[in-house]
Amino acid sequence: MSDPTSAQGCRGRIPSWAKKHKRLKDLHCAKEGLRGLRLATVCEEARCPNIAECFSRPTATFLILGSTCSRRCRFCSIHKGAPDSPDPCEPERVAKAAAAMRLRHVVITSVSRDDLPDQGAGAFARTVREIRMHLPCASIELLTPDFSGRKDLLETVLREKPDVFNHNVETVGRLYEAVRPQASLKRSLEVLKSAREYSDDVVVKSGFMLGLGEREEEIVELLQDLARSGCDIVTIGQYLQPTGAQVRVSRYWEPKDFERFSDIAKTLGIRYVISGPMVRSSYQAGEALENIHNDGK
Repeated sequence: MSDPTSAQGCRGRIPSWAKKHKRLKDLHCAKEGLRGLRLATVCEEARCPNIAECFSRPTATFLILGSTCSRRCRFCSIHKGAPDSPDPCEPERVAKAAAAMRLRHVVITSVSRDDLPDQGAGAFARTVREIRMHLPCASIELLTPDFSGRKDLLETVLREKPDVFNHNVETVGRLYEAVRPQASLKRSLEVLKSAREYSDDVVVKSGFMLGLGEREEEIVELLQDLARSGCDIVTIGQYLQPTGAQVRVSRYWEPKDFERFSDIAKTLGIRYVISGPMVRSSYQAGEALENIHNDGK
């Protein structure tokens, strides 16, 4: 096991791998197009470090159901509070934006909407239907909240047959109370297991971050849980504190650690792993699905 890089010792000296060159022209063009359709992306709201790279391809993860979350996860920079009412025209606008960008793989996510009777499941379903009308050749990936563990809401989403169902566990179980107080690892694992049991055709995916205070044995245990839940794809990335309002980085793991955890995940039966300091849940999402299909999913 490599020696940890202390976040305390690195404060003010972010590791070199955490600095990415920004293609400002591509970034500006993509943002202008999204603004014209009054759409948000999680790439912007969550301050993703890969935003310039992804927007230059172009690719984006569309954020539906507004940009205010009903939960208060301490690692996330998305605005928290009382969300506005959903926009009934949003699914169509997302589909039109995806078509205008000529996306081959469309990723849809949302803030948590515990305030809604269906917690946003219906909006996911409508968005899938609109995308299939406007961009029938594209594959679709849904990155959903846990819907409070309600299987009826999960099935509302899965009935639309997304190519990829993604739900992130985010961190190890011991840290949930500190950084995800309104969620639970057990519930998230049940969501993934239910998606796996619902259909053999859907690719099941999850992801988590390192650097929140987890121990190595807890990381291995989490990978074991994800394998048992039927995950085909797992993403592992380094947590980077978005602003001063979020929880501080506990540790910067080395790039070689991410390679090692990737190897462990594969030995446990997880078919495809994207693991690296700058990896985020939707990073290279289309490529991951393509590799799964080439591998005979």
